[in-house]
Amino acid sequence: MNRVIRVGVLGAAGRMGREVCLTVREASDLELVAAVDPAFDGRGGGDDVYAGAATGRGVETLEPAHVDVVVDFSTAGAARTNLPWCAARGIHAVVGTTGLGTDDIAELARAFNGAPANAVVAPNFAIGAVLLVRFSELAAPHMDGAEVIELHHDQKRDAPSGTALLTAERIAAARAAAGAPSFHPDRTEETRLSGARGGVGPGEVRVHSVRLPGLVAHQETIFGAPGQALTLRHDSFDRRSFMPGVLLAVRSVAGRPGLTVGLEPLLGI
Repeated sequence: MNRVIRVGVLGAAGRMGREVCLTVREASDLELVAAVDPAFDGRGGGDDVYAGAATGRGVETLEPAHVDVVVDFSTAGAARTNLPWCAARGIHAVVGTTGLGTDDIAELARAFNGAPANAVVAPNFAIGAVLLVRFSELAAPHMDGAEVIELHHDQKRDAPSGTALLTAERIAAARAAAGAPSFHPDRTEETRLSGARGGVGPGEVRVHSVRLPGLVAHQETIFGAPGQALTLRHDSFDRRSFMPGVLLAVRSVAGRPGLTVGLEPLLGI
């Protein structure tokens, strides 16, 4: 019989962190043993979702709880400190915190490669969104232009989203691998509003960010060629859409040495 995985959550009082706590509690092979958030008071926020788990404001709450895997949906600033702490103490990490850049990923690779713990970092845990990125790669060499539009709730701290940037990177890389040139530079000569044409990503892929109340997480990749267009879209209507990917990573991370970036290796795509 497999041992139950002892899980801790960083950013447990946030919307994603709380959803992770609920999901872990519902899984028969997982146990929520620690919940950490700076917003907690001495009672851990007084919410039944954290009942039975050690609660605290700092990462030091994890060690006496004997956490096997920590799920981090905190802030980029906190993650930069907390994740190397986990690596040094043999606590595997599943990371969905937004705002981590290329330099942060390189630092995490240094922290976890050769460490007694492993990490999975993913810009998006919705399996449909991972497939959207993969389908965008497949289409990229065969079309003549592409733009990415990502839409999120109005409380999101960073723009564009990590998934949108990853999509642009993968499109550019797929074209380069196929021997196709970068898309033509934008031919707009007059911009009446600054930023109307979005930001320029890798391979001249334009990226646009929308922030509105009521949204959760949505993305379109729009390709164009003479006489045709191809639109790929993914919608997360509820934060539950991210939980299958989180569970997959929690159950897989112990068997993936060092740092794994993205869910693609876990899905075999």
